[in-house]
Amino acid sequence: MEFDPVAGAVTVSGDGLPHVELRRTGGEADAHTPVGTRAADRLALTVDGEPAALAVAKGRLTRRSYRVDVRCGDARYRLVPDSLAGSRLLRDGRRLGTLMCDGDGRVDAEWRDNAKVLALDVSVGYALAAAFGTGAQPMWMTATEIVADLLN
Repeated sequence: MEFDPVAGAVTVSGDGLPHVELRRTGGEADAHTPVGTRAADRLALTVDGEPAALAVAKGRLTRRSYRVDVRCGDARYRLVPDSLAGSRLLRDGRRLGTLMCDGDGRVDAEWRDNAKVLALDVSVGYALAAAFGTGAQPMWMTATEIVADLLN
C-alpha cells in the first residue's frame, strides 16, 4: 500500500489484490482527513482502473456520520466507526471485520472468523481506512466536550 497525504492519494495493490486507488482531485486539503477531504465530488475511486461510486458522510456528532460507502460492481461496502480506534467494514450489509488506522496510512485488520473475506474486500477496506482514518468518539463524549467548551 502507498499513502501520500500531501497529494491526497492511497493506492492498494499486491499479489492477488485488485488495484484500488483513491485520490483527491482538487481543492485544498483539510487537516482533519488523511486524504485531505470528505467531499466526494473532490475524490476519485478506481478499482482495477474502473471508476467506483463513492459516498462520504460529512462527519459530525455521531459515529455513523463518519461512514463511507462504496459501490463496486455488484458489491456495496460501508466503513463506519464502531469504537474510538476502529471502524467496521461491511460488504452488502454483512460485517467482515474491524479496521484500524490512525491517519498515518498503516492499516491493521481483524477479520471475523466466519466472514468470507475476498481480495477485493481487503483492497477496498484498506484504501478507505487509510484515506479517511478509523474510529470516532461516541456522541455523548463529543457533546460533553462541546458543553465544556461553552462553559469555559
